[in-house]
Amino acid sequence: MKRKQTAAFLLAAILAFAGVGCGNNGGNPDSAGSGSAGEETVENQESGGDSDSMDTEEAGGESEESAGKPIQIATKPMTEQYILGEMLKLLIEENTDYTAEITKGIGGGTSNIQPAMEKGEFDLYPEYTSSGWVMVLKHDAGEVSDEEILDKLKEEYEEQFDMTWVGLYGFNNTFAVAVRKEAAEEYQLKTTSDLADVSGELVFGGNPDYIEREDGFGLLCSTYGLDFKEVRDIDIGLKYEAMEQGDIDVTNGFTTDAQLSRDDITVLEDDKHLQVNYFCSTVVRKEALENYPGLEDVLMKMDGILTDKEMASLNYQVEVEGQDEAEVAEAFLKEKGLTK
Repeated sequence: MKRKQTAAFLLAAILAFAGVGCGNNGGNPDSAGSGSAGEETVENQESGGDSDSMDTEEAGGESEESAGKPIQIATKPMTEQYILGEMLKLLIEENTDYTAEITKGIGGGTSNIQPAMEKGEFDLYPEYTSSGWVMVLKHDAGEVSDEEILDKLKEEYEEQFDMTWVGLYGFNNTFAVAVRKEAAEEYQLKTTSDLADVSGELVFGGNPDYIEREDGFGLLCSTYGLDFKEVRDIDIGLKYEAMEQGDIDVTNGFTTDAQLSRDDITVLEDDKHLQVNYFCSTVVRKEALENYPGLEDVLMKMDGILTDKEMASLNYQVEVEGQDEAEVAEAFLKEKGLTK
């Protein structure tokens, strides 16, 4: 039930003729989000605006400010983000009369998307809690608990940027220790602490930057008392192949890596909570929520729908099996009963 493009253009022409500016260039992402539709809506309601206008907004109709303008979604340059962007677009377009556009794979990720959000070039994007806390707000990692961080992020984003965080998708894309299933079963490994007594029997293979960084391999070993039989530098794209061939027993990864959805790899629990968590959520401009009534309710449909394993499986379908991310996203949402 999307509005036809012709109707959008006619409406824009009528508004322009009447002297009501839309404050943008017709959906151009470089100018998206300017104007003050939220203030106009409040004034309308306080002065007893006509009931037809109010009914339209309650039903998810666009404000005059956003009429005919797609919601702008940004994603970082990684498979996971491409899939999440498609999910957000599908949910918006199926549950409202709005359209959405995705700008895919913005180089630099958070460091470039956040300034563009502040300029109003994008309306929303998937972001990770610790990325927002450390990279955007410049706090130290791990200084707030997982239970507190979302509320803290909302509070500071609203104060500093007039943005908020909506829901938590459910998965946590953080550092992980992965072990060959055969080795995990042989030594009964379930937690990273379990590795301490048997690490001398196992070979660790990791990408050089992880092995060399201060908060990487060295910190892992000192925290858990690990002393591997051998440590090998392996290119990040070859780690799981080396594990499959039995060349290494243990490696570093991320909890939603595509390969971790396979049955021949076991992810160990970080039982000493060494790694900070990167739960995923939607960062959205408050002005966008005002300009697109009902948008927040739609974004909340992403709340709690994805486990680490499910996200890794979706990444696997795209990265390894070569499926299209939009089709993978659509199939998952249908499976969850969120789209038809």
